[in-house]
Amino acid sequence: MNTPNRCVLDIRTETDVVVVRQKVRAVAVDLKFSLVEQTKMITAASELARNVLNYGGGGSVAVEVLIHGTRNGLRLTFEDQGPGIPDIATALKDGFTTGGGLGMGLGGAKRLVNEFEISSRVGEGTRVVITRWK
Repeated sequence: MNTPNRCVLDIRTETDVVVVRQKVRAVAVDLKFSLVEQTKMITAASELARNVLNYGGGGSVAVEVLIHGTRNGLRLTFEDQGPGIPDIATALKDGFTTGGGLGMGLGGAKRLVNEFEISSRVGEGTRVVITRWK
């Protein structure tokens, strides 16, 4: 469901990954995130969107603006119905990869944001929620 503070984007192709990055940048700019904060959130979003596409077989991201008093934030919820992650703790370790990459995706994304949640069920999919506060 799309509202003024929330929109959902499909992640089915490489082009969708670019669209996710562009949307995250636009919202971060609107929230007056610094260039460093923007870059961290865009980088984390790019890594997680690629994971949804490459490992989850596609899915979606919900982009939400959070307003709590004088504090603003950006929350991204990535979901797929892929094979799931059997061992989340191992998947979060630097250097772990099942796809031949550098293995910095999940752990790297976690370090770039203020809040990070992951849940996964083998055979059902994975959900990652990241939040960055201004």
